[in-house]
Amino acid sequence: MNQFLFKYFTKSLVLMMIFVNVISEDLLAQNPSPLNFPTPKNIDHMLFYIQRDPNINTAIYAINYEENGKINKSNPIKAYWIRYAEKGEKEDFNYIQRKFAYGIESKTLNNEEFELRFVSYKKLPLTLKKIDADQKYHVFVHLNQKKIQVEKIFVRIEGGSFWLPNVKYAEVTGVDVSSNKIITERMLLK
Repeated sequence: MNQFLFKYFTKSLVLMMIFVNVISEDLLAQNPSPLNFPTPKNIDHMLFYIQRDPNINTAIYAINYEENGKINKSNPIKAYWIRYAEKGEKEDFNYIQRKFAYGIESKTLNNEEFELRFVSYKKLPLTLKKIDADQKYHVFVHLNQKKIQVEKIFVRIEGGSFWLPNVKYAEVTGVDVSSNKIITERMLLK
């Protein structure tokens, strides 16, 4: 009887392992990160956010308004962390993050339009501009022959080091301006 139970248990365990393996492969194909990222909500003047491995902390990019309610033209973006891994605390980028990783440099194009570039990846120009339709600022990017109003960016990191992370790709999610539909476009970073 013990031998029968052992064989039954072994077969059940093998079948369960196969089932779990198939399910986990399907889940990884949809979102390769093992993390469950929160969606930032009720963030004043947020334009878009970045989430990346290795944790759920989220970089927020918002309009930097002056006290008079006008955009700060010399520094139009205010960027900071929402530390979801540490009880959702708000925290400014430190010097290294601001200057070498997540910071944004801006250049004024005209009165209501700015070119933005990440300090860590200057090959991808973003445009910050005020839209007539809603009189609000939005960020746009041209990617894979599409113009996208950026809502979020996910950066897939697999290993590497603090100074040289192994970035596999970035995915930009937002509204396709031509179709007005939500899309996600992937770009390989080299």
